[in-house]
Amino acid sequence: MPSWTALDLDRRDDGVAVLAMNRPAVFNAFDETLIAELDAAFAQLGGDDGVRAIVLAGAGKHFSAGADLQWMQRAAAASQDDNLADARRFAAMLARIAACPKPTLARVQGAALGGGVGLVCACDMAVAAEPASFSVSEARMGILPAVIGPHLVNAVGVREARRLALTASRIGADEALRLGLVQRVVPAEGLDAAVEALLADLLACGPRAQAEIKQLYARLGPGPVTTDVRELTAQTIARVRTTAEAREGFAAFLSKRKPNWSAPE
Repeated sequence: MPSWTALDLDRRDDGVAVLAMNRPAVFNAFDETLIAELDAAFAQLGGDDGVRAIVLAGAGKHFSAGADLQWMQRAAAASQDDNLADARRFAAMLARIAACPKPTLARVQGAALGGGVGLVCACDMAVAAEPASFSVSEARMGILPAVIGPHLVNAVGVREARRLALTASRIGADEALRLGLVQRVVPAEGLDAAVEALLADLLACGPRAQAEIKQLYARLGPGPVTTDVRELTAQTIARVRTTAEAREGFAAFLSKRKPNWSAPE
């Protein structure tokens, strides 16, 4: 892995990669460098067979304050073409996280604002400390949460996404849990333990199966279970059942032992 200027990476022996945004002086706000490094890091970790799961965290008191004000000032003075290229890079970074074949987990403390909420939504799941707060804050600055919008809608649904974007209200961790923005809320001192508990569950499952889940579920959505959808799911399970990982999983279950991808006790 290259040397990052805005990220810290901890590669653990159990296959977990902890990727921490490291701009605490500006509450891990985005600029061009952080966006580029996040995109490159998820690309490399997603393609690394030694990585089983990725934790996205923020150094310091807050997860992420969204867009860096100096970056936004530069954008306001730039041409529409330059802004388009900039927005496309941000969109590509969020898409990279959302499409990562490895399970992704956001560890949220303090504030997650604007694009920081987008990061939470792009991850597969999120754990938040009880004092954490969230705001889709762009409208307060006369702009809109456009690039993060699809990820926000996927996380909480259209109506709640619209409400959060139109009001720019700051909500607490309990409301974020109710909406589906995060999946677990714990006392601040228990945040790391809660992350580790989820990681233990993730590491007990087959890595290829998890990649297949992410790929399949990206193509599914609420609505009628059509003939095409049924065929897609049937084709997928028929293919996956013949893999070496599936054979090992069945054999381990019948033998009452751990499969070969699972860490020893």
